[in-house]
Amino acid sequence: MTLVAAAPSTVVRPEVDESTSLDNPWIVLVWNDPINLMSYVTFVFQKLFGYSLEKATALMLDVHEKGKAVVSSGSREKAEMDVYRLHEHGLWATMQKDGGQKDGGQKDGGD
Repeated sequence: MTLVAAAPSTVVRPEVDESTSLDNPWIVLVWNDPINLMSYVTFVFQKLFGYSLEKATALMLDVHEKGKAVVSSGSREKAEMDVYRLHEHGLWATMQKDGGQKDGGQKDGGD
């Protein structure tokens, strides 16, 4: 019996989404809602992200007073997981490509 190795096939490079780059990570926004207590939101930020009480409280106050806060950033996969985990805890969270706006403002130019 003779064994024959298969000829190497041509490797096709997969399409890569060029809009995803390390220079411009994804951000996770938590939005104000009329349901969750401020103390609960602070607790969730500490539990999920390991923030100190002071940092979690500051983010919670941004959510409460400004209507939203950026609570994490990173790769698309990390942002998706953070949004999922926040949803599991009953918080309203979304993700978007970071446009360099530190306050997590929308990129629709609505001002």
